[in-house]
Amino acid sequence: MRMLLDVCGTALGSIRAHGFRSLLTILGIVIGVAAVIAVVAVMSGLSQSITQRFSGLGGDSLTVQSHTPLSLSMQGRRNRLTLRDYEFIVEHIEEIQEVSPLFMAFGDFGSEVAIRGKTGFTRVLATTEGYQDSRQVFPRLGRFISSHDDRSRRRVCVIGEKVRQSLDIQGNPVGQFLSIAGEPFLIIGVMEPRGEIFGFSQDDYVVIPFNTGLAVSDGSQPDVSITLKVASLDAVDQAAQRITGLLRQLHRLKPGQPNDFKVQTAAELNASFAEVVRMTGVVLAAMVSVSLLVGGIGIMNIMLVSVTERTREIGVAKALGAPSRRILQQFLIEATLLALGGGVLGVALGYAIGLLVSTLLPGVGSAVVPWWAVALSVTFSTAVGLLFGLLPAAKAARLDPITALRYE
Repeated sequence: MRMLLDVCGTALGSIRAHGFRSLLTILGIVIGVAAVIAVVAVMSGLSQSITQRFSGLGGDSLTVQSHTPLSLSMQGRRNRLTLRDYEFIVEHIEEIQEVSPLFMAFGDFGSEVAIRGKTGFTRVLATTEGYQDSRQVFPRLGRFISSHDDRSRRRVCVIGEKVRQSLDIQGNPVGQFLSIAGEPFLIIGVMEPRGEIFGFSQDDYVVIPFNTGLAVSDGSQPDVSITLKVASLDAVDQAAQRITGLLRQLHRLKPGQPNDFKVQTAAELNASFAEVVRMTGVVLAAMVSVSLLVGGIGIMNIMLVSVTERTREIGVAKALGAPSRRILQQFLIEATLLALGGGVLGVALGYAIGLLVSTLLPGVGSAVVPWWAVALSVTFSTAVGLLFGLLPAAKAARLDPITALRYE
C-alpha cells in the first residue's frame, strides 16, 4: 500500500512539474465529457419540462386523433377523424364527463391575420369552451369562448401572446377587431403565455368557437382531434377500448388492419414525448462521446513523448533497483489521474454549458444532470486514460537501464 502511495505521489509530482502540458493533455477529455454532460443536462431538463406540461391534463384525460402511417403520407394520403366520428363518440361513450373537439379552421398551415395595417400568419384553432380546462391554459386578459358563443356562431376570438407581439398590439386588445382570412373577429381575450418547446412557440395561435369555424371553413371535411375527460380514473381504460371499437366499426376496419387513429391517455402522451426526448439525448450523447476517444489518443501521444523525455530518469530509477512494474504503475497512474481530472473538469464545464443553453432557449427547462451521467462520464474518462496509458507505460517499463542511461 505504501508503495502504491509513493507511486501516486510521484505521478502527481510529474503532473505538477509539467502543468501546461498536462492541461493540454486533458483538453480532449474535458471537451468530450463537457459535451456529453451538456447534452444530457439539456435533454433531462426538457424531459422534466414536458412531464410538467402534461401533468396538468390529469390521469382521467384521453385524446383521440387521426393517424397516418409514413408509407401512406409519402403517397399523399391522409387519414382523418370526421365530425361524424366526434358525434358518435359523444353519443355512445357513456363514461365521458367533458369533451373538447378541435380542428384547424383555415387549413393545417394557418391563415393570415391582420389588425390596423399590421399582418401576420398563425394557426387558427376552432374548439369549444372545454379547451381551456382540458389543456390547462387560461386567458390572461378578457375571457375564453363560451358555449353561447359556440351555439350562436359568434365571430369572436381569443389570441395567443405571440400573435399579440407579432402584430404589435399595444395595451389590452380586448374589444378590438382582428381580421382572419379577411373575416372580422372580435377579440375577447388573450391567453396566458406558455413559452417555447423544441424551438416552437406555444403561443402562436388564435382560438375561435367550434361552430363558427365550421361556418367559415371552405366546406372541406375537417380533421377533428378530441380531448375528453371520463368520470373516474377506473373508467379510462374501458372508455379507450370502447372508443377504439366504435371507431374501427365506423371506419370499417377489418380484423388485423391497423387503426387509422390514436387513442391515448395523458400518461401515454407524456411517455411518448419523453421517449422521443430520451432517444434523441442518447443519440446525441453517443455522437459527442466520440470526442472522448480523441482525448484518449491525445493522452497516449503526450505520454509517449513524456517517456522519451524522461528516458534518463527511467534509467536512473531502474539502476537504483526500481522494478519494471513500478515504472509501469507510475506512468499508468499518471495517465489515469490526467483522465480523471479531465473528467471532473468536464462535468463542471458541461453543467455550466447546460445552464447557459437552458437560459438562452426558453421552454427547454432548467438543466438537470442525473447522478448516473456524472458517474458514467467520470468512470468512462478514467477508463479511457487507463486504456490509452497502457502503451506508453509498457514502453517505459521495457526500457533497458543501460541504454536509458546513455540516452541524450
